[in-house]
Amino acid sequence: MRSDVAAALELDGLGKRFGPKIAVDHVSLSVPPGSFYGLVGPNGAGKTTSLSMAVGLLRPDTGHARVFGVDVWDDPIGARARVGVLPDGLALPERLTGRELLTYLGRLRGLDRATAAARAGELLEILELDQAERTLVIDYSTGMRKKIGLATAMLHGPRLLVLDEPFEAVDPVSALTIRAMLKSFVAGGGSVVLSSHVMALVEQLCDHVAVIDKGRVAAAGPLDEVRDGRSLEDRFVELVGADVDDMKGPSWLAS
Repeated sequence: MRSDVAAALELDGLGKRFGPKIAVDHVSLSVPPGSFYGLVGPNGAGKTTSLSMAVGLLRPDTGHARVFGVDVWDDPIGARARVGVLPDGLALPERLTGRELLTYLGRLRGLDRATAAARAGELLEILELDQAERTLVIDYSTGMRKKIGLATAMLHGPRLLVLDEPFEAVDPVSALTIRAMLKSFVAGGGSVVLSSHVMALVEQLCDHVAVIDKGRVAAAGPLDEVRDGRSLEDRFVELVGADVDDMKGPSWLAS
């Protein structure tokens, strides 16, 4: 990445404490524009907290987050215009249909009525939700909720997507649809940051990866550099210090 090109997402010394617990300990990352960036780590490592601070959902105690050079907290409107977010546990208005939801959110984003309607229709078709466009969101399956959540993140035409566990509890068919859409977005010049526990998925999709452990960056960079000649799963286990030899099941289940 040239030094004069702003990172798609830059985290500079982000820190967050909840009471005595340090959830994020001065995390610094730089996501190159046009990259597919994976964020992995054990449960409780600080991934969701880091992403929440990165997109303006949670104010950091220390540090800064910038989207294409725009500070998320100094210029929240400018930063949020450039990023689409699928947060963990996304809450949606459940008494609207998918089309009503997208049209409504498009209008809130400042799109005119015709543009909001056109984008809603196109997203519903691409994500294979057009057959359920009159179904209320409350009746959506988990996979359908993930897809409509992704649609809300892309509706305003952002240059960066930040997605927290977009494939969690998603059926294989819906996962293929989401993967195809994200690959198309990156191929068109967009940037994606996603967190996931599935190492094989990150290896298949991402060209950069960061491993977060105990609120700190254990490793970050191009995928092949972080893997260092091994699978991402083996490298991950090494970085977080897990001892697989000591892992065992309950004694009463042993034969």
